[in-house]
Amino acid sequence: MFEVSTLYGAATLAASLDAGQFGPRDAARRILLVSNNSAVPEAATPLVSMNGFGGLAERFDETVDWNDAIRPHHPSTWAPPRDESPIWERMFRTLWSLGDAPVELVVESVHANPAKALATAFGGSVVHVYADGLMSYGPTRDRLPQSLGCRVKRLLHLDLVPGLRPLLLTEHGVPSETVPDDAFTKVLGELGEAAAGEPELERVAADGPTAVLLGQYLAALNILTPEEEEDLHVRMLEGAVAAGHACLVFKPHPTAPARYSHLLEKAAAQAGVRLHVLEGPVLAEAVYARCRPTLVVGCFSTALLTAAAYYGIAIARVGTEPLLDRLTPYQNSNRVPVTIVDYAVPDLEGDADPASALASASAIGEKTGELAALVRTVGYCMQAKLYPLLREEAVAWLSAHLDETTARYFKRRRLTALVLPGGGTSVRARLLRSSPSARWAGRRVRAAQHRLRRDDGPARAGGAVPMPPDAIP
Repeated sequence: MFEVSTLYGAATLAASLDAGQFGPRDAARRILLVSNNSAVPEAATPLVSMNGFGGLAERFDETVDWNDAIRPHHPSTWAPPRDESPIWERMFRTLWSLGDAPVELVVESVHANPAKALATAFGGSVVHVYADGLMSYGPTRDRLPQSLGCRVKRLLHLDLVPGLRPLLLTEHGVPSETVPDDAFTKVLGELGEAAAGEPELERVAADGPTAVLLGQYLAALNILTPEEEEDLHVRMLEGAVAAGHACLVFKPHPTAPARYSHLLEKAAAQAGVRLHVLEGPVLAEAVYARCRPTLVVGCFSTALLTAAAYYGIAIARVGTEPLLDRLTPYQNSNRVPVTIVDYAVPDLEGDADPASALASASAIGEKTGELAALVRTVGYCMQAKLYPLLREEAVAWLSAHLDETTARYFKRRRLTALVLPGGGTSVRARLLRSSPSARWAGRRVRAAQHRLRRDDGPARAGGAVPMPPDAIP
């Protein structure tokens, strides 16, 4: 049973099947379980309606709908209580005519629903995890119960950063397996051909755009405000124009508000360039295949690395450095994707000659060794309890490489809490960290600060409540 919520994920599974990573076609019955995880599934474009899905679905014996199976619950929030899992398993087996046959699950993001819900319902099943984005290179977000971690057989992932090995699930000894590049490229070609019938995409391709701008809708993740994200898109356009591009395509996030496009169109008109806003149900990769651009600009979208790794298109980033400071808590799963793009992809705004601030797959590959050490150090700082064996490596890297440039990948308070190079080292701070009473007092002080700022404001309250320099992080 293959659980999927995005077309990109379905393409990853199709490539894995084509490469024989799940054995011959007749070895088992293959069920594609489609889940719509958007905030309002009824208002979102169904995955089964997107260009190219039909061809991907032909690799499976049948397609079933997870939303229908658990209605009225939402896929992102519902999971069966563990003591009720046998009941739910019987219900799902009856609904999908599974009988008593053993079931193997192939899921994405095993620590989150709906994958976690499936793994709970089918409590005795072997689990395969596939990762279709940059998060696979980071640590596991939450500690998995041993009853689940021991069932995970392998992690399938795309080689988006050549040579970089995933950290995800390694605490359970789960081996990683790369989905072959040629198989994935073939599937992307199929999606490009399927999108050829999309009138909007054909009109855009006919105009010969040379640059693609990628939207992510970071406001929905509370990383940026809507106004800041609008400004980020405008900066992408300005950087591409400064690099010599006069015809551009903006591929917004499917759930982004329409006003994002309006502001960008106004900026394009002021710059005297042509801008196409592509809102059709197609992947960014289909745009690459049909339009053949020479530049892709984004923040930290997975599609940015796909352009370089599978299409040989030059890429550039905009706006990653402030995000490293904005992501909260430090353990935020987006931290590793932002770190990878910030370190390996040139900043379109930070170079004297914008035309030279571009990267290729080979250029990124040259940084893999340095990037791997950085990612493992960041991963340790994010989830030190899950990866204690990385501590010695993290200490060595921080001692040798922490400077004004690399400091943006770490929080001083985090380094202090973990007693790592670059953090506070006073005896008082260490004693406070080890004292439950001091931790309790620190939480009370921070709560008082928050109430004063919320209710009275700094002017009336006389500023924030002072805290000692060695206060608990």
